Amino acid sequence: MNDNQSTTTEPPVTATPPESAFHATGMDHVSIIGSNIEDTVAFYRDVLGMSLVLKQPNLDAPNVTHLFFDTGDGRMLTFFVEEGRESNTGQLRTPIGGVHHLAFRYDPERLEEIRAGLEEHGHHYNEFDRGIFHSLYTTDHNGLVIELATDKFEIPDDRRGETLALAQQKRVEDGAEYAKAEHLEAALEELGLPVERKTLPEAQSGAGGLG
Repeated sequence: MNDNQSTTTEPPVTATPPESAFHATGMDHVSIIGSNIEDTVAFYRDVLGMSLVLKQPNLDAPNVTHLFFDTGDGRMLTFFVEEGRESNTGQLRTPIGGVHHLAFRYDPERLEEIRAGLEEHGHHYNEFDRGIFHSLYTTDHNGLVIELATDKFEIPDDRRGETLALAQQKRVEDGAEYAKAEHLEAALEELGLPVERKTLPEAQSGAGGLG
C-alpha cells in the first residue's frame, strides 16, 4: 500500500446502537464559558425566551457564577460567567474542539414573531432552507453563532434518529448532495409515521459565511 492510499473506511450512518463501552441516554446540558451575568441573561432569557432556573457559584471556582437556562424541553444550557468580564461582540474564530454553533428549535407558527424579536433587540439574522429543516442564524452577545431551526415535517422525538438515518439512506440512493424534504417525507412514510408538513417560506440554501 502506498502513502496515498487510505487505511480508513467510511463509518456506517445508522440509528442502530453501536457496539461501544456504554450508551448515553440523552443530552443533559452543554456548558459555555460566558462573559457576565447581565449580557448573558439579556440574550438567552430576554431574546430567546429561556427561563433562568438556577444561579449559583461554580463549585470548582467560587468566584465564577454558574447560570442554568431551560432550553424549552427540560434540557439545560449553562454558562460560567464572571463580574467585570466583557462580552465579545466580534466574530469568533472556532478552533478544533471549539463550539461552532448552538441550534435551538422553534415553533414555525411564530416565525414572524421571532424575526421581529431579533430585530427589536438589534440582532441581525440570515434565513435559509436547509433541505430537511428551515433555519435562522444570528449571534449572541459574544459572537457565538445561534441557529433557530425547525424540521419541515413533524418528527417524534423518540424516532428522530431512526427517521434521519433513513432519510440519509434515501439521499444516498437518490444521489443527492444533501438530504431534502422529499427524503424526509419518504422516510416518515416508510416508518409508518404521520406525514405533517409545516408551512414555511421559501429561502436560499446558502451557507451564510458560517464555515
